[in-house]
Amino acid sequence: GGRRFSEGTSADREIQRTLMELLNQMDGFDSLGQVKMIMATNRPDTLDPALLRPGRLDRKIEIPLPNEQARLEILKIHANPIAKHGEIDYEAIVKLSDTFNGADLRNVCTEAGLVAIRAEREYVIQED
Repeated sequence: GGRRFSEGTSADREIQRTLMELLNQMDGFDSLGQVKMIMATNRPDTLDPALLRPGRLDRKIEIPLPNEQARLEILKIHANPIAKHGEIDYEAIVKLSDTFNGADLRNVCTEAGLVAIRAEREYVIQED
């Protein structure tokens, strides 16, 4: 446990302190106390192994990445409020996003908006 605190920036140390407190609280729960915890991440590869130790989390429910049709629908939802000029080929964007989840698709829209702002435009175009 102590090794975690000696590495990284102050933000990293704060994250580690928060994790350690969460683990302490989880370990202190009475098994009959009816306490339910729900956790979610879109980055399971970054989870601290201490969090995944047996007895800490009873069930792991994995939701797969969206398929192409679902990604198209998600992309359109996030692109809807954005001002656009010309045709946007959502299908072409979706074909480039095999490993994307909903948050990634939202970020695509956010980044397109930032590209438009840097170009001093009030609308997004396909190239963004």
